[in-house]
Amino acid sequence: MSSSVEIRKLTTPQELFEAAAEEVGRAANLAVTERGRFSIALSGGSTPRNLYNLLATNARSSLPWDRMFFFWSDERHVPSTDPESNYRMADEAMLSKIPVPAGNVFRVPAENPDAAAAATAYEQTLRKFFTPQSGQLPRFDLILLGMGPDGHTASLFPVTPALRENSRLVVANWVEKLKASRITFTLPAINAANGVAFLVSGADKAPALHAVLESDAPGEQYPAKLVRPIDGKLIWFVDRAAASQLTK
Repeated sequence: MSSSVEIRKLTTPQELFEAAAEEVGRAANLAVTERGRFSIALSGGSTPRNLYNLLATNARSSLPWDRMFFFWSDERHVPSTDPESNYRMADEAMLSKIPVPAGNVFRVPAENPDAAAAATAYEQTLRKFFTPQSGQLPRFDLILLGMGPDGHTASLFPVTPALRENSRLVVANWVEKLKASRITFTLPAINAANGVAFLVSGADKAPALHAVLESDAPGEQYPAKLVRPIDGKLIWFVDRAAASQLTK
């Protein structure tokens, strides 16, 4: 299968969450049928939180939770109990409410004061779980991503060192404007996935979405542009407000 890009324009944020939840369910059931398990990387942010709430409420009995394995595409460099933690958000919105075995949840060890060591440990976790053959990369069934108003995705911010990483799966990325390190999947890890789904909601994202999808602005400035699965499916779930500057 070669890569394909699909842009799904929904009217309201709620319709976006419902369409994304349907895609998670479809991908999960297909992967479990074909391979016996489903691996998903979650993202932080307000849009995914609404998706997680919806899955916990509506799909509690329809998804193969015991065969689903949860990872994170990026994490703040804080303990898992911190209000800023992406793990904590997903746990509160979804994981604590669904019948998923504790051993199926792989959080980033972001409480480690050394962000680079936390990233290395998480990369080892991925390699151990997926056991890719030599020269191959772990292949997630689905990676969920958001996009910031500056065009960043995961914690791949504009003009940061992680954008140039081509061998590591997970790195600590120093983000000058936040004066903090973020632990993030690299582009090789994301682009090896079977499926990637962007969830983009809100008028504040409209200029960046236009730049990513319809301009020739460089990917260094709009990192979401650099997400192109090599051999998988890319879906953009966008609401009307986020899509307001798209011409096509």
